[in-house]
Amino acid sequence: MTTERAAAQTPDNALDRFYGVIPAGGTGTRLWPLSRAAAPKFLHDLTGSGSTLIRATYDRLRPLCDGRTMVVTGVVHRRAVLQQLPEIEDINLVLESEPKDSAAAIGLAAAILHRRDPRIIMGSFAADQVIAPVEVFQDAVREAILTAAQGYIVTIGIQPTHASTGFGYIRAGESLAVDGAPTARSVIEFVEKPSQEIAESYLEGGDYSWNAGMFVAPVDLMLKHLSTNEPELYAGLLEIAEAWDTPRRVEVARRVWPGLPKIAIDYAVAEPAAAAGDVAMIPGTFTWDDVGDFAAIGRLNPAEENSDLKVMGEGARVFSENASGIVVSDTKRVIALIGIDDVVIVDTPDALLVTTKEHAQEVKKAVERLRASGDTDVL
Repeated sequence: MTTERAAAQTPDNALDRFYGVIPAGGTGTRLWPLSRAAAPKFLHDLTGSGSTLIRATYDRLRPLCDGRTMVVTGVVHRRAVLQQLPEIEDINLVLESEPKDSAAAIGLAAAILHRRDPRIIMGSFAADQVIAPVEVFQDAVREAILTAAQGYIVTIGIQPTHASTGFGYIRAGESLAVDGAPTARSVIEFVEKPSQEIAESYLEGGDYSWNAGMFVAPVDLMLKHLSTNEPELYAGLLEIAEAWDTPRRVEVARRVWPGLPKIAIDYAVAEPAAAAGDVAMIPGTFTWDDVGDFAAIGRLNPAEENSDLKVMGEGARVFSENASGIVVSDTKRVIALIGIDDVVIVDTPDALLVTTKEHAQEVKKAVERLRASGDTDVL
């Protein structure tokens, strides 16, 4: 048992110490040209619900931490994020001058919150995930909070619905018998994206869950593992956090942030913490999708009755005959599809994408080629 676990406080007020953190980064290259650097996917309504992904994420967390929510995003997204989340106060809007991967984003949030109150339990939930039912998700987070109060970094593992080779996996161990968290289990290890054969064995075994990158943890334990495994990153984040609630915030962040190492939170904290026996898992029995490509958008948006073609976009003008797939239109241009299956068409004023659902994951290659050729005006 670690020192943190031995000294863990009783969970009676753990829920009151919970603080939600929403990392809102990335450009969603597989969703180009809909998602771009200046307007990434979390700023869009990709499910037809009338709510953008970041707004939906905030609303899911609000019953658990109303008024205690921090958003970490890029400087260029400040105005758009505040338009969608006017409730966020300036002290809880953490702006990155440039992307530094998830360890820096989540670590800075942990460091800032730790200076405000070292007893805080934080929960990090990406801004671009689609989850339902919300109530089942919230129950899982409550169990995660109570488990974290016992001195664990807790992840919410997603019950696999198929043998995916696109996600990392979590291997669960024995039950932890945490009061108020009956489903809590230890975590033996995090596993990288597997081959198809191995993924199928994971699905059959029943002890493996998808890693959705959801982490709930006491901020002091999160920082302890960060300092041990990434001391340079930890030192830089601590320097920024110490100045955050002072007039020196902007000056220090501008000076320190660009030099920070880039590393994912999984490598910097989760995997070594699991090896040390400090990670637990709550099984997530809700549906989950990270909206990683246009095939995912097709799954999440129902087609009209008696149609195999899903059409998105206000005022989209689409004619189809014996066609299936998805069309996303941001223009008034007429799009006619005849005798074509599983097509993906994304029509914007300055860029047109035509592919198929089977090749949806490869859209990022077009973005890479455009960037290499200098055509960054459409990225």
